[in-house]
Amino acid sequence: MKITKKTLIAEIINTYPDLAQVLTEDYGFHCVGCFASGMESIGDGAKVHGMADDEIKVMIENLNELAAEEDKA
Repeated sequence: MKITKKTLIAEIINTYPDLAQVLTEDYGFHCVGCFASGMESIGDGAKVHGMADDEIKVMIENLNELAAEEDKA
């Protein structure tokens, strides 16, 4: 699965559970377990957390690299 700024947070966590820790510790997404994660995209969540567009782009690239590693395992 390719993660984009439109991918729901819950979809990322359901597909790649190990990314929950990355989102929480590296990006401050403590909402990974809340009800909003099922309705909020990673891009929208990042905006709520005050991230700029360039920061969101880097985060999504990083998440896709980690997801690709998880797919290989």
